[in-house]
Amino acid sequence: METERIDRVRKSTINHISMEAGETLKRVEEDFPDNPEKMGYFYDLLRKVYCDRDRPSDRRITIGTTCIQVPEELIYAAGAVPLRLCSGAYSFERMGTGLMPARSCSLVKATLGMLSLVPDFYHDSLKALVIPTTCDQKKKAGEMIREMGIDVYFLDLPSRKDTEEARAYWYYSIKKFVTFLGKITGKSPGRKDLLDAVRLMNRAREEFRRFYSLRRNTPSPIYGKDAILVMNAFFFDEIGNWIDALSQLNNELLERNQKGEYVSQRHAPRILLTGSPPIFPNLKIPLLIEQTGGVIVADDLCSSTRLLYDTVVIDETGPTDILLTAISDRYIKPCTCPFLVENTDRKRRLLQMIRDFGIDGVVYQAFSGCHLFEMESKSVSRFLESEGIPMLYIETDYSPEDTGQLSTRVEAFLESIKQRKRGLNI
Repeated sequence: METERIDRVRKSTINHISMEAGETLKRVEEDFPDNPEKMGYFYDLLRKVYCDRDRPSDRRITIGTTCIQVPEELIYAAGAVPLRLCSGAYSFERMGTGLMPARSCSLVKATLGMLSLVPDFYHDSLKALVIPTTCDQKKKAGEMIREMGIDVYFLDLPSRKDTEEARAYWYYSIKKFVTFLGKITGKSPGRKDLLDAVRLMNRAREEFRRFYSLRRNTPSPIYGKDAILVMNAFFFDEIGNWIDALSQLNNELLERNQKGEYVSQRHAPRILLTGSPPIFPNLKIPLLIEQTGGVIVADDLCSSTRLLYDTVVIDETGPTDILLTAISDRYIKPCTCPFLVENTDRKRRLLQMIRDFGIDGVVYQAFSGCHLFEMESKSVSRFLESEGIPMLYIETDYSPEDTGQLSTRVEAFLESIKQRKRGLNI
């Protein structure tokens, strides 16, 4: 009887996921005019994965990840494919609520709820889940995930990045991770494997940087909700297909810029979104911003821009250890995650993006119970205030119940920006 009840809950949850994803896609596609034609690939991919439960796969071993600090080059070099398993589904969050304290991060609860459905929701090729030590809640959830029968590997990161000791510690963690991958896949990555994997990932980063540059145009040729969807698709798409699809989208955006075609009113407030990462189908805040008259032209999110912005700088003639050093440096030196102590790079990065993209205001999203982003919001707010940049802080979760209240706050924030610009005669 208990097994039958659990099966009913699982089936009901999966059906709710399909409806939740379908509703978000309907809003994304139908509520906004002038969506780029080449976004159709990404809309269809998300529908296929979330509504039809059919993830692209070449049937190689799959290694799950929960954070952008996991070096995907190493996974590819070991003959496996990475799969980001962070969940943005409210239905999964509700399923995970009974497993964690009430005031826990929505993303962690949803991920825990989702993984309780394995192998129903993902292919049986999932062999391990890698959890970097960037989040205490994810670490504790990892212990519970092990009890579900999933092999969990904790990837140790230092709490700071500005010392030689920290970088040496991280390099040692990378070496241990390579050994772990070799045991899981039966293939120990060699120098050629690492070079090929770096080149593959750098191809994706090169196309992303082109995308990033095209978004700087004024007015914007693409909505921020679409930019986030493009990057969310990278979590699970076959990487070569994703690169090709983004290249086609970039060509269309270039043409739109040349023709003076754009997706919002010319004087729409230009917003930078930062904080806790929106992950499909949870696009509550991005959709609110853009349905209320703003346009997200830039972001500092680990589910979007931070995912691929920085490249691995390699000496192709160097030995394996030099390649591993280059990979480890890429995943620690540019990092601006709030788990780091003395995270001054984050503020510098925000200010640079504000200047590069002509930002009018910043929206800072923090999931309730996401202590790192909640705590850091105060120092970011003071910093932006000192630079004359308005910031709206939003604490929320995956539930749709606060949408009306948040819509009012977002609308007031955007109106204050418009009044400010009129006062400055911009």
